[in-house]
Amino acid sequence: MLTKHENDVMSAVYSLCDGTESCLVSPLEILSLLPAKRKYNPENVDGILHDLMRDGYFDLITSERKGEKMYVINLRDIGFAFKRSAKQRRRDVAFRIMLAFIGAATTFIFGLILKGIFG
Repeated sequence: MLTKHENDVMSAVYSLCDGTESCLVSPLEILSLLPAKRKYNPENVDGILHDLMRDGYFDLITSERKGEKMYVINLRDIGFAFKRSAKQRRRDVAFRIMLAFIGAATTFIFGLILKGIFG
């Protein structure tokens, strides 16, 4: 399970790769896609990228182009399945909320029935 920061960075990487197996991106491109409210900086993004690489989402090669740091990212199978697994997690949460709502409504109705019988 990814943290919020890892999820944000992985989402940015996935959108920058745009369905291709590999892409060349700069830290500033990644930062431009991240939410401003979480206060990311290039050092944080670099650490998160290396964590995601260790988790097997993609292969990461750091290089320089005209003095600017660049990342060569090759998505692995887990990285390709990122959007699908995020959508599945949202469905699971929605299902659990709906199940809790149905349970609460059933308990309320059952309580009213018992109150009518015994009260």
